[in-house]
Amino acid sequence: MNWIQSLYETYENCNSSIGYVSGAPRPLLPICHITVKAHIEVVIDGNGNFRRARIVDKDEATTIIPATESSAGKAGSRPKSHPLSDKLQYLAGDFTAYGGVVNSGFAKDPAEPFHEYVALLTAWCQSEYAHPKACAVLAYVQKKTLVRDLVAQGILLLDDDGKLVSKENANRDRNTKDIFSVVNPQYQAVVRWVVEPPPASDEHRTWMDNTLWDSWTNYYLNSREATGLCLVTGEEQLLTNNHPKYILREGDGAKLISANDTSGFTFRGRFLNDEQACGVGLETSQKAHYALAWLISRQGYQREKLAIVAWATSGVSVIQPTDDPIDALFGDLPIEKIPQADTGQTVAIRLKKKIAGYRQEIGDTTGLVVMAVDSATPGRLAIVYYRRLSGFAFLVRIERWHESCSWKHTYRYVEEKDEKGKTKRRYIPFVGAPSPSAIAEAAYGTRLDAKLRKATIKRLLPCIVDEQPIPHDLVESVVRRASNRAGLGHWEWEKALSIACALFRKFKEGKENYDMTLDETRTSRDYLYGRLLAIADVLEERALSEAEKNRPTSATRYMQRFSQRPFQTWKQIHDSLTPYLMRLGNKAYYYKNLIAEVKGLFDPDDYVDNRPLTGEYLLAYYCQRQKMWAKKEKPATDEEEPSDEN
Repeated sequence: MNWIQSLYETYENCNSSIGYVSGAPRPLLPICHITVKAHIEVVIDGNGNFRRARIVDKDEATTIIPATESSAGKAGSRPKSHPLSDKLQYLAGDFTAYGGVVNSGFAKDPAEPFHEYVALLTAWCQSEYAHPKACAVLAYVQKKTLVRDLVAQGILLLDDDGKLVSKENANRDRNTKDIFSVVNPQYQAVVRWVVEPPPASDEHRTWMDNTLWDSWTNYYLNSREATGLCLVTGEEQLLTNNHPKYILREGDGAKLISANDTSGFTFRGRFLNDEQACGVGLETSQKAHYALAWLISRQGYQREKLAIVAWATSGVSVIQPTDDPIDALFGDLPIEKIPQADTGQTVAIRLKKKIAGYRQEIGDTTGLVVMAVDSATPGRLAIVYYRRLSGFAFLVRIERWHESCSWKHTYRYVEEKDEKGKTKRRYIPFVGAPSPSAIAEAAYGTRLDAKLRKATIKRLLPCIVDEQPIPHDLVESVVRRASNRAGLGHWEWEKALSIACALFRKFKEGKENYDMTLDETRTSRDYLYGRLLAIADVLEERALSEAEKNRPTSATRYMQRFSQRPFQTWKQIHDSLTPYLMRLGNKAYYYKNLIAEVKGLFDPDDYVDNRPLTGEYLLAYYCQRQKMWAKKEKPATDEEEPSDEN
């Protein structure tokens, strides 16, 4: 139950965030409420008289509405009604008169949904917790004119027989916004209410009125009597066995807790009933689940039914273990506001300062939680990772991950439009650890399936948060793919190369210390062979560039073979360089001398060793290549070597 306790504490600490926050994907819900996508907005006055209606834009459709336990988990052929806002079959007393189709479970009595809704709303309005807006809605729906009023306003469309028309048979202008642009069929539309009683300064929108939220919550919690021991808080509470869904997204039916097995009796032999097996208070359960849904939407990683989120129980936003430095620094900024970075190191410095800022804001002892949930089936959500640790320990581990698994990457970009209106990519270099999702793509390709991506990310999470070693097979997979340069597009290969360097460097942590700059004193076989490959690659690239030819170099074509049989393949690559050395003229002396210098560092037995290379050769290849491309060449005479100045 520790995860529920952590989320419950978070909800209690974030009470001020309940409701709508500008720019937030999903609101932190008040208990006994859910969100729905509304399609029609009806305006009435305080006496229940119709004023006007409009179609709700999709970007403002998320609506907080009161709900019961049963209605929040609508399912089956006879779904329960919400107490205030719902579909037309519940709200409209004239629904069937206009050809509206009810759920199959109500076929024998099509008026049952409306009567159920009115009974629920009436009970609320006749209680001591009644609210004027709810009473106004009740007064209006009892007139049974909702569909007629919406037709008169042009919101709902009828056929020649005066029945609700289908989209296929509707006579409509496709360039004009109508009900079919937001919902199909139209009788499935959800209605929300605006009540405009005096004074005019009052909050008219029912979904924004916190006094209405409190009114329904107090009524619902006090209308039930059965209580029991909540195993989370240790207090007597109204217990529930119908826990919230919609955790990953609105409309998602997967639940973390489900206790509806009264036929198989999976608790038999241990408990007498399901409440003894899992006694959780209604208020506790909803607060915990609502907090999790809010946190995931606000700051978590979510893809392919896997969600990962880190949060401080105090409510302070923290860096996410699934972020790379660009996401951590600029994830909330619009594309056009992401600044130009002079060097990748600038981003690394900014990230370090941001982590220091988190440390100061969170403190050393504040509880911090990392949680991952995965949905294997449409109805079940599993906790696949959970850690609770101090804020200090978490930030130290995140900082260590970005330092020990860092490399210079250039695969992140933003799309911008130039003066002519054409979209161009602006690449953002950064030094730091790649994100788990980027690592999965580097290991298995951008077309990897959802299961493999999720499995890879879940394997990497303990490496980041628990400081466990990087899996060897994952490192090997990235190295092999980066070695297949001829089989990848240029930018895809550049991404695989830098990520392979980062992972191999992390994998060798504690055994070897690799810098992101060329180490000309290192004499290991794999490192030296990587340098030779880079020299041959840059030499041929420059010769081809001067001849204005664009074709793959020998190093590019033989790179994968070179990684498996370096001694044998190097002879082929070296022999192919002769015409390019001749084409470079005096500049060739620099490359000849550099090749000779590197070969002179080999141990003779290592040089003729034809065993496959490890990922170390990629580090040397990357660093040697970067240094050579950064060098400004100067012409040289036959007797003089070119200058080695930067």
